[in-house]
Amino acid sequence: MSNNLLYDTRQNRWARFRFSVVGPLLAAVPEKGELQSQLLELSKRQWTHPINGEQFYIGFATIQRWYYKCRLQHDPVHALRTKKRCDSGKAKCLSIAIKQFLKQQYQDHPSWSYQLHVDNLQCLVKQYPEYGVLPVYHTIRRYMKANGMIKQKRLRKRFTESAFLAQQRLETREVRSFEVEYVHALWHLDFHHGSLAIVGQDGVWHKPLLLAILDDRSRLIAHAQWYLDECVDTLVHGFMQALQKRGLPRALMSDNGAAMLASEFTEGLQRLGILHQTTLPYSPYQNAKQEVFWGQIEGRLLAMLEGEANLSLSKLNEATLAWIELEYHHKWHSEINTTPLKRYLENKNVGRDCPDSITLRQAFCAQVTRKQRRSDGTFTLHGKRFEVPQAFRHLEKMVIRYARWDLSQVFLVDTTCDKIICSLYPLNKSDNASGMRRVFTDCNTSLSPNINNHPSGIAPLLKEYMAQFAATGFPPPYIPKENTDE
Repeated sequence: MSNNLLYDTRQNRWARFRFSVVGPLLAAVPEKGELQSQLLELSKRQWTHPINGEQFYIGFATIQRWYYKCRLQHDPVHALRTKKRCDSGKAKCLSIAIKQFLKQQYQDHPSWSYQLHVDNLQCLVKQYPEYGVLPVYHTIRRYMKANGMIKQKRLRKRFTESAFLAQQRLETREVRSFEVEYVHALWHLDFHHGSLAIVGQDGVWHKPLLLAILDDRSRLIAHAQWYLDECVDTLVHGFMQALQKRGLPRALMSDNGAAMLASEFTEGLQRLGILHQTTLPYSPYQNAKQEVFWGQIEGRLLAMLEGEANLSLSKLNEATLAWIELEYHHKWHSEINTTPLKRYLENKNVGRDCPDSITLRQAFCAQVTRKQRRSDGTFTLHGKRFEVPQAFRHLEKMVIRYARWDLSQVFLVDTTCDKIICSLYPLNKSDNASGMRRVFTDCNTSLSPNINNHPSGIAPLLKEYMAQFAATGFPPPYIPKENTDE
C-alpha cells in the first residue's frame, strides 16, 4: 500500500482534485487575453466529486481563485488544501454539571452508544435548564473519547468475575501482535465448532469439531482432524499425530479448556519437554492466529462442501487434509509475505525428533499413588482392581501411570529415575480360581515363627533391668503376702 493511500484524507482528496482542475493551466500558461476563455471552458465541464463520486459543475470564480492561489507556489497541491479550522483540536466548553452527569451516566451504562448518551443528556437539559446549553453530538463524542469514555461490549447475564477481570485487562492494557523467531518454537492448538452438520454411523446429525495445531512462525498446520467430541483422549489422539508428522515443538499455546488442562495432557507435555502456555481466561485474541485460520475454514473449505448432502466424518477429514496440503500450505500469506510451506522449509527449525508411538502413549498418562493391599497384592484404580507382580509385593505405596480412557495400559513407575518398570493388568478372578498358588521366591522357612519349640525365657532387656534394680541395694519395693510361694 502506498503512502498516498495511507494518508488519503478529505483534505488530500480535495487538494489533488483542485490541482487536477487547474493543473493544465499551470503546465501550459495561457497567452495574454486567453485565461478567461479557458477558465470559462473549464466551468462548463462536469467534474467527479472527490468524496461522493457524483457529477457536478464548478463555478468560474472558484476555478479562478484556485488558479491564482497556487500559480506562484512551490508546492501547488499543498496550497490548494482546505484550511484548518481555527477551533480544530479545541473542545467546546461543557458545564461542570453536564460533565459530572455524563461521567456518572457512562459508569452506569458503559455499553451505551454515543447517540444514546446524547439523547439522555438532552432530556436532562430540558428538565434542568440551569445546566447550560448542550453542545452538538460530535462535540460530546469527542469529549467522551478524549476522556476515556469508550463504548464497551454489553455485559453478559452470567458475567463471572474472571470475565470482568479479562475485559478490564483488555481495556487497560495494550494488545500487541507477536511472532516467534524460529519454526517449531511455538505451536497453537484449539478446537473449532464447525457450521456444517454431518450424519454419524448412528444415524444422528452431529456438529463436528476441528482440532488444528498451527506453527506460529510459518502458519503451517501440523495436523488437523475433525472429531465428534472435545475430550482429552481426542486431544491426545490428534496431538500425537501432529508430533509424529512434524516433530516435537518447544512450546504450545492453548486455551483453558478442560481437555487442555487434564493431567494426562499436561503431564505428557512435561515428560516430552514441551512448555505449556495457556491464554488468559476470556481472552481469545491471544490466540488470534487460530481465529484467522477458522475464518478460512468456514469461508473456503466448508463453503465448498455446502452442496454435499451425505457428508460423513471420514469424507470431511479427507476433504480437509486435501485442502490444507494442496491450497492452504501453498497459498500466499499476506502477513508473512510468503507461503506457509515455503517459510516452514526455509526458516531455522528448533524442533526435535519425535519418539516412537509406545513412548508417546506412555508419556500422555496421569500419574497417581496407590497403596497395595498386602492381603492379596492388589490395588484399586477407578473402581477396578489390578494385580501387582510378586517381585513388587514389598512395596507399600506404588506410583501408577495410566490414561483414563484406556485402562489396558497401566504402568508401574520408578520415581527415582522416572522410568516405567512394568505393565500392570486387571485382576482376573476366573483364572485365579483354578490357578496354582506360587511359592514366594525369597521365602525362608528358618524365619518362620517359633510355635513348636519351648519358649526362650525372659527377654534380655528385662533381665538387664532386673539386675540393675537388684544392684541398687534398696529394700524390696513390695511386701509379699503370707501363705504364698514367695
